[in-house]
Amino acid sequence: MTQDNQYWTTEISPNTFAKGLGLKELWDKKYLIWLFIKRDITVQYKQTIFGMGWYFLSPLFTMFMYIVVFGRIAGIPTDDIPQPVFYLSGICLWEYFSECLTAVSGTFQTNANLFGKVYFPRLVSPVSVVISKLFRFSLQLSTFVFVYLLYAFKGVHLVPNWYLCLFPVLIVMIECLALGLGLMISSMTTKYRDLINFFGVFVSLWMYATPIVYPLSYVTNPTLHKIMLFNPMTAIIETFKYGAYGAGEFSWVSLGYSAAIIVVLLFIGIAMFNRKQKYFIDTI
Repeated sequence: MTQDNQYWTTEISPNTFAKGLGLKELWDKKYLIWLFIKRDITVQYKQTIFGMGWYFLSPLFTMFMYIVVFGRIAGIPTDDIPQPVFYLSGICLWEYFSECLTAVSGTFQTNANLFGKVYFPRLVSPVSVVISKLFRFSLQLSTFVFVYLLYAFKGVHLVPNWYLCLFPVLIVMIECLALGLGLMISSMTTKYRDLINFFGVFVSLWMYATPIVYPLSYVTNPTLHKIMLFNPMTAIIETFKYGAYGAGEFSWVSLGYSAAIIVVLLFIGIAMFNRKQKYFIDTI
């Protein structure tokens, strides 16, 4: 074939809004997502003493600390719900969100060598991380279910209701929020590494602006109460608590607001992530 007759059959370039968000390409490479998921799950407990036992111990240790600090010392009420049940319900959801957000935020740094050697849809990595974290979350959630049933058999008045059926929706919302924000953070910290420290502190403070260690009803100041509802995680946590034991606050408006904000953040995060693919290998 002469040089004049040569032509390219495939062109690899970053995705833009004009070309779409790259979701079709991501779907076509779904087998890669499965391979990444298996890798992430294996690495998480490889060469550890207790293996997957850490997944059960982590929420229990955190629960006991919250009981001592916030329950005994600070005396913060828990809407007449047993403290272990109340704290675990928030710990499980928040730790899943926090773990996903942290992992997705380091996508470029963690996969720099891989991204520089072979091409595949870059979104495969953060998406697989979010899904693989479900394995750990399911184990931690089983701890909550065990403690929940233990108190239920002891005769404690816990009133689950049909709002608990929204649980899968809440998990998807958490995943999308962590993915959207994580992609935004990853795109911004690729060039400015010190920003990762700021976002680390921000996430830590964010937990205290979410009704994890206290019920939303504990915030009696009307202005502060409204401000807390702007936090998209507030409606998610409160909906789960309301469905699990009938305590807390539930509002379709608040949940719909959270869903809308999450969708916007997800699209912005994907757009920023795709745009950053042009330059990350030069700045990482």
